[in-house]
Amino acid sequence: MPDIKILTEADLRALVPLDTGAVDCIEQGFTTLAGGGVEMPPIMTLLVPDHNGEVCVKSAYVPGIESFAMKMSPGFFDNPRLGLPSTTGLMVVFSSKTGLLEALLLDNGYLTDVRTAAAGAVAARHLAREDAARVCIIGAGVQARMQLKAMTLVRGIKSAEIWARDSAKAEAAAAGLREDLGMNVTASTDIAQAVASADIVVTTTPAAEPVVRADWLQPGQLVIAMGSDQAHKCELDPACLAKADLYVPDSQAQCAVKGELRSAVAAGLIAGDRRFAELGDIAAGKAEGRQSASDLIIADLTGTGVQDTAIATLASSRADAAGAGATFTS
Repeated sequence: MPDIKILTEADLRALVPLDTGAVDCIEQGFTTLAGGGVEMPPIMTLLVPDHNGEVCVKSAYVPGIESFAMKMSPGFFDNPRLGLPSTTGLMVVFSSKTGLLEALLLDNGYLTDVRTAAAGAVAARHLAREDAARVCIIGAGVQARMQLKAMTLVRGIKSAEIWARDSAKAEAAAAGLREDLGMNVTASTDIAQAVASADIVVTTTPAAEPVVRADWLQPGQLVIAMGSDQAHKCELDPACLAKADLYVPDSQAQCAVKGELRSAVAAGLIAGDRRFAELGDIAAGKAEGRQSASDLIIADLTGTGVQDTAIATLASSRADAAGAGATFTS
């Protein structure tokens, strides 16, 4: 049996920061998905309703990549009350040629956070107006913070508002981002105003009921919905999708059962057999994105196994080059 590389969260934070390299890696994953040949099974989900928890398993085989990852991602959303993070997890890397185990990435959900934020940046890179400068973030957790940082990698963001149900958390997130990014970031108590005044709106909550209403949305905006990745979740009023000039899923097959698209179809606002260009199609130049500065665009990002394989193989290759991590010999 070959040696197995073991990488800790500390190793992975040093190897894979949220930067343009991570964004480019995830964009390549999307364009490869659009090219065909990718094997990406449906997400396996284990619900733990007694403790407001869920565990998702995602994977994808990508032609041309020597390894593939299987990611196990628990989300237990009452954990903050216990002083614990909401999300954890790990990734397991196997050889695409032999199926043998190559690496354990004990990231505690860090790589998922990076690839999710990078996906938001890919959406903004291809769908936001060039002059987009003001962001509204719905939510105040780790992903809320990382999404704003990701937006600054691809657009000249000058200010942001953070809204969350817990105003104290919104204030804390805004203060931390002001210090980290050196820009004007404030907490808002008026979600309708915060949404309406933004160029880019990013939703990052596990909400089961809509938090963004269609009549708040304005021409020219990009709305990036990140939170709905299960059939019981919904962050956008389904009428938002009907109002949009362009709707862009990361994977239509996934969004139809777990994303915002599911709710819009269920409400009878979008036909179930309607086809949409996916984010990878637009990133690869196979489909048109924004056509005018006044287009209202919604990106529905449920998170794909391709992203997990892409970020895991990036981490593994960087670890090999740097000689990082521990080696277990079986």
